[in-house]
Amino acid sequence: MPVTKCPKKSEPLWKEWDQKTLRNGPRHKVYAVNGDYYVGEWKDNQKHGKGTQVWKKNGAIYEGDWKLGKRNGYGTLSLPDPETGKYKRVYCGWWIGGKKSGYGIQFFGPNEYYEGEWCDNQRSGWGRMYYGNGDIYEGQWSKDKHEGEGMLRHKNGNRFEGFWERGMKNGPGRFFHLDHGQLFEGFWVDDVAKCGTMIDFGREEAPEPTQFPIPEIKLLDPDGVLEEALATFKKTEEEQ
Repeated sequence: MPVTKCPKKSEPLWKEWDQKTLRNGPRHKVYAVNGDYYVGEWKDNQKHGKGTQVWKKNGAIYEGDWKLGKRNGYGTLSLPDPETGKYKRVYCGWWIGGKKSGYGIQFFGPNEYYEGEWCDNQRSGWGRMYYGNGDIYEGQWSKDKHEGEGMLRHKNGNRFEGFWERGMKNGPGRFFHLDHGQLFEGFWVDDVAKCGTMIDFGREEAPEPTQFPIPEIKLLDPDGVLEEALATFKKTEEEQ
């Protein structure tokens, strides 16, 4: 039997012409109406691949990966210094859907920056924050705040190790007063220590030790106290 072949269905000419107008592959500067421009790779009229975007209003520059019109992959965002005009890196790391997501470094000032994990433009996961006053926080984050377990080390060497919630000390923790040679171990609620114990810790090496050491709490007759407690317990059991 003869084999019949269906003729290939032809597309309307307007579709072919429209496809040819789409930007694909590398391009030189492509300007927007507001003066922004992009240099890099395209796919179906969208920024896709490697490229550089410059925003006219604030002078920001993004250099890195794109996917379907949004920053996606690894890239660097820079801003001009208002005094010198020289460009400084603001963020260097990973992006998803136009937002900082994954591992990255954010620069807040000359001596203040964060390195760690991000999610939807917020510090989330594990990270280390270097503050301008010399403090360093290392631990867990959620929605741009300390959340979970972490350590805050102050410029003078004192440090807190414990749990955080909404950016404040909440839960069990230990505060090392290394300048005075003491250790406080207890429970915090919204940055306030509610209960705990203070002991001497590294008093010999402390630069400013307290005038008097904390006396060690001891029972005069621990065996006698234990026997009395057991006797009271047995008596209570018999009465029941």
